Amino acid sequence: MSASSTSLPLERLRVLDLTEGAAESCGQLLADLGADVLRVEPPGGSAGRAEPIGWALRNNGKCSLDIDLSSSKGRRRLNELLAEADLLLRSEGGIPQTDAHPHLVVVTITDFGLTGPRRDWQATEATLAAAGGVLCRSGLPGRAPLLPPEGLVAQTVGVHAAWAALVAFVKRLRTGRGEQVDVSALEAVVHGFDPGFGTQGSAAAGRAQTFPRDRPDAANFYPVFACADGHVRICLLARRQWRAMFAWLGEPEEFADERYDTIPARFAASDRLNPLIAKLFAGRTRAELVQEGVGRGIPMAGVLSVAEVLQAEHFRETGALAVLDLEDGTKVMAPAGSLRVNGRRAASPPPSESAITGFRQPRRPFVLHLPPQTESEPPLVGLRVLDLGVIVFGAELTRLFADQGADVIKVENPAFPDGLRQTRKGGGMNPSFAWGGRNKRGLSLDLRANGEQFRQLVARADLVTANFKPGTLDSLGLSYDRLSKVNPRIVVSESSAFGRTGPWREHLGYGPLVRAACGVTSLWRDPDDPDSFCDGSTVYPDHIAGHLAAVGSLAALIGRDEHGYEIGLAQVDVALAALGPTLAGVESDSSVFPCAGQDEWCVISVRGYADRAALQVVTGASDRSELTEWTRVRTPAEVTQLLQKAGVPAAGMARLPELLEDEQLVARDSFHELEHPQLRAPVPTGARIARFSSIPDPPLRPAPMPGEHTDLITAELLGSRLKEESA
Repeated sequence: MSASSTSLPLERLRVLDLTEGAAESCGQLLADLGADVLRVEPPGGSAGRAEPIGWALRNNGKCSLDIDLSSSKGRRRLNELLAEADLLLRSEGGIPQTDAHPHLVVVTITDFGLTGPRRDWQATEATLAAAGGVLCRSGLPGRAPLLPPEGLVAQTVGVHAAWAALVAFVKRLRTGRGEQVDVSALEAVVHGFDPGFGTQGSAAAGRAQTFPRDRPDAANFYPVFACADGHVRICLLARRQWRAMFAWLGEPEEFADERYDTIPARFAASDRLNPLIAKLFAGRTRAELVQEGVGRGIPMAGVLSVAEVLQAEHFRETGALAVLDLEDGTKVMAPAGSLRVNGRRAASPPPSESAITGFRQPRRPFVLHLPPQTESEPPLVGLRVLDLGVIVFGAELTRLFADQGADVIKVENPAFPDGLRQTRKGGGMNPSFAWGGRNKRGLSLDLRANGEQFRQLVARADLVTANFKPGTLDSLGLSYDRLSKVNPRIVVSESSAFGRTGPWREHLGYGPLVRAACGVTSLWRDPDDPDSFCDGSTVYPDHIAGHLAAVGSLAALIGRDEHGYEIGLAQVDVALAALGPTLAGVESDSSVFPCAGQDEWCVISVRGYADRAALQVVTGASDRSELTEWTRVRTPAEVTQLLQKAGVPAAGMARLPELLEDEQLVARDSFHELEHPQLRAPVPTGARIARFSSIPDPPLRPAPMPGEHTDLITAELLGSRLKEESA
């Protein structure tokens, strides 16, 4: 058995972690993948330990070492550790210079980045949701906007930073020189959570050209129906799914017309169609409905409460939930991580009971088997990715690789192109695919008819990605076991909605069903209206799940030896992991307040006594009603400026078009323009994952049309044309 088959891919990576708050989740993710993460704390411990559950969730698997950085002895010890480390993760604070360690990758994770007019502002998850374009799409039309559940934004920042850190580390391995990485939490939310100017799902809301001032009416995008013991959600996207629902309804004459095979026609008729479905579901239990729906091939899931999630058989059987031990001996049920490595859930071992004096593992070199490169080349040049992924998840996973120089080959069946391409007028290109497919090449290939040709491509590839229904790759003869015989060093990243094990493994899944099954949907609703499920305007967790799979895949490529890895991910586990603090009963103190103007709002967060005292000094308000009266006569900008000056986290609600003119994002050049020959005009696009000291911004080559590079790729890699049926 190879070393890589029994080990985690980052076991040779040494990480020194000096972060605070949400940034701590970056090191925790690296620790789950095997990294030796040493958490440096001041004498007496970090202030974050005052929240024991949040602290444990963000620091599980790390070792901790107390160092007094105010003393010369402490600074010398830190300097010694920096000489031994590969990565330094840091937040704001008095961290010594690292010029003496040119090998070191330094990742600085701050709320707004190290540059720009807001670089010194304070932020929380809630204020980042407001400033980052999330809040403006959340809630019911005509009502106050609704903050998303706690944890989703922090997860986005951690995954974003982990990808940037590994990209920079690959650059270090290939050039011998370190890198300075500037990660902005705001930009992570704008470009990574559910971007208004990025890959979008079939029912995404918020195009800049038509964006309303009010929240989008998204209740019917992925409708939720009451049943005898709760609620269920259905997702009717494909024609066959609608036809199965039509049959279940008894084939009502008014919906027999073939035009209802399309999503727009059904959406337009939702005021007539949904009452029929509601009547069918009303007297039956959730379990009965889901069982029959799954049997009929209808994507459906129960809407679970937090309490039900903690008791769900699926999560307990798959190991997605596990007991978390707190420092005081308390035990809580919490998420256990999202990635699987060679079939096992990726999780670092608990720290040793013995005293910690430094890194646990001796230094061992990584061997990338890639040629050295110059400073001007992207880090992932020389890696080849065969992209079998579809829709948002598939596009986002491999876009990250393509942006950093990998040769990403988008493989599509010529008869069944990626659904992300769909347009009302046909043509195979739209802004969403242009965003997700940039910098890739296109290959037409029927995997069933041309499996042998695909395996020949695998022999010259490094990574295969797919997000089909579980068992699909096996049925095509393209399982990891089969492909690793063709190329022992291949990494295969496979994901699905509910994973390959557990009672829900056969369930059809889309993001809305994932959210329903793990508690996100039940949490994301107006507290004054229990039937107001408000998550319909987002495709979470599609983007962040794709990015997390990219982190796992790149870690595997870094850590492989003579053998590769199989990386697995269930999207439901990704969403579940984000809700860790909520599942464990942690609450935050952030609220939405009305401001002067038409549908203008702001978010104010109180992190503790200091914020509360400063808030009262600035506003004179002693309770929420008085604070509401204070904000109501001021614009969001006025509220934000006054409170930020006093050190209180606050942000106005930014609408998507406003992000393009946001002074902080403009100052950091966060958006570029993406052109495509098939689009009428350029579209805004995220410029980069982070600011690097030497890694260039990604190029913006146009996404491929279906099979655009088939002849070139087959001549280059196979030496001949594919069978005629793939032409």
